[in-house]
Amino acid sequence: MTDTGSGSTGQQSGDDLEAKLRAAGIQDTGWRETDAEHRSGFACFVGRPNAGKSTLTNALVGTKIAITSNKPQTTRHAIRGIVHRDDAQLIIVDTPGLHRPRTLLGERLNDVVKQTWSEVDVVGFCVPADEKIGPGDRYIAAELAKIAKNTPVVGLVTKTDLVTRDAVGEQLLALQEVMDFAELVPVSAVDGYQVQTVADVFVGRLPEGPQLYPDGDLTDEPEQTLIAELIREAALEGVRDELPHSIAVTVEEMLPREGRDDLIDIYATVYVERPSQKAIVLGHQGSRLKQVGAGARKHIEALLGSKVYLDLHIKVAKDWQRDPKQLGRLGF
Repeated sequence: MTDTGSGSTGQQSGDDLEAKLRAAGIQDTGWRETDAEHRSGFACFVGRPNAGKSTLTNALVGTKIAITSNKPQTTRHAIRGIVHRDDAQLIIVDTPGLHRPRTLLGERLNDVVKQTWSEVDVVGFCVPADEKIGPGDRYIAAELAKIAKNTPVVGLVTKTDLVTRDAVGEQLLALQEVMDFAELVPVSAVDGYQVQTVADVFVGRLPEGPQLYPDGDLTDEPEQTLIAELIREAALEGVRDELPHSIAVTVEEMLPREGRDDLIDIYATVYVERPSQKAIVLGHQGSRLKQVGAGARKHIEALLGSKVYLDLHIKVAKDWQRDPKQLGRLGF
């Protein structure tokens, strides 16, 4: 966290804020020592779209298992990432951003969120440090309050690297007014500030239990699902307006190249809702689609540990976000 305050006035302001935080029972760290028993269980991140949930998931797992973008509602599935520790195994479930739905897809994404948080051991409610708490946050808090008696909810002020220390403190105080949290923790997935503290707080609230996944597993998502998501992430780069929500990707086929043990052929389809959107994704003489393929292939090769031939095609699936049959075919 940066601290831009200097001089006696800034120090006095900072001291006053620290006193407020202490009086409110908010510590700069939520770490609590756990006993020696092994713990295992599930935690999920919830929050408005673009609250930093996927970036924090990746930071905790230590590798990229959830795609990230500055476009709202990037996450469309409950992605599970596995954190291995000597004292615990923590499974992080990254969920779509809870929002006011305008399509059938939006309604189904909200259903995914609510089902997930009703099944986990602890919930992390993410609120960005650089945005004022608004009606969307209060709506989520009201929904979470219904499960808070049985499931602890930890308030997380994310993206602390974007603001001053005082601004983080003010956001913590504002967040405390929203609901009764089990713990409040400021965190930055970008610079690593208190990422391990978040893990410690979550682990401290897990039940005792054995490992649920083998050593080395970082996610239980099928490879084809992860590959489709990496292609969609690349396709989201540089597009605007309604197009990000209109893009879906499926992997049609994935197999080793015959006679080669160092090359995998992947055939995938990018779906949009209108011919005009197809032209945008395709670009002049296919130039943009080539960029999408090159960007996605780099991440896919890192995921698979192999060279990849990626064959992309674009299809129009008219108004697929509102069509139950098409949503089913696309995995929603």
